[in-house]
Amino acid sequence: MATKIGIDAGGTLTKIAYWDEKMELHLLSFLSSNFQAVKDWIDSNHSLASICLTGGRAEQLKKYLISQKDIPYIVEFDATMAGVKHQLKQQNIHCEKAIIANIGTGTSIHLMNENSHSRLGGTGIGGGTFIGLGQVLTGLSSYEELISLSKIGNRSSIDILVSDIYESNKLPINGSLTASNFGGVALKTAEKRSEADYLSGIQGIIGEVVASLCIQAADAYHVNSIIYIGSTLENNNLLKEIIRSYTQLKDKEPIFLGKNGYSGAIGALLESN
Repeated sequence: MATKIGIDAGGTLTKIAYWDEKMELHLLSFLSSNFQAVKDWIDSNHSLASICLTGGRAEQLKKYLISQKDIPYIVEFDATMAGVKHQLKQQNIHCEKAIIANIGTGTSIHLMNENSHSRLGGTGIGGGTFIGLGQVLTGLSSYEELISLSKIGNRSSIDILVSDIYESNKLPINGSLTASNFGGVALKTAEKRSEADYLSGIQGIIGEVVASLCIQAADAYHVNSIIYIGSTLENNNLLKEIIRSYTQLKDKEPIFLGKNGYSGAIGALLESN
């Protein structure tokens, strides 16, 4: 039974972090299209727990929790930063200044500087991009199926690399860099491209766009470390590897936290009374 609950109601997923009687941390999630399931979970065994909400859809969720009175709310960015700092401490990572990319339905980019933080910007590229384009190209709607299939894909005929353009010529930059995501579909000859190849290509778009924006921000603010979080990274080793390799190629340090998608929920949990 939960004693305290932190809930991050996001655009796609509602993430929950809670402590039980032994102060052990538990994590779970529900689709944000099914707030009734969140209510049922709370009512079934956790109706006496204190709750704190965060996230863009917190007010919508609140309407379902009418049995809970005076539910406090913490600003999403504040909750996320608190959750990030808690995880850094738990993982014994010393990092006072970093760029943080929260890859959820879209991606939000922040600067963390000791005890302060500010939002620098973001992009509409994120997990929603993967689900939406993935469904268009494959007909699959299950995020787990899309992730699993993307792992066996090959981007070699999907993208155009710098080395493809400068074939037999001196390379002005690293030849392994992507010159055009999905440009190979139009300009490269291939016997057959699989659905897995297309999905792998989408992962490439997300990873490279997000990493590029973060690297530019890191250069602008003289930061070496980039912390990547968000539900899109959950069980998504392919995306992590794309982001990791691109970030390291640009001489920045990529940091991945163990509880990728739950920073906001953990931050809300830390605020619960």
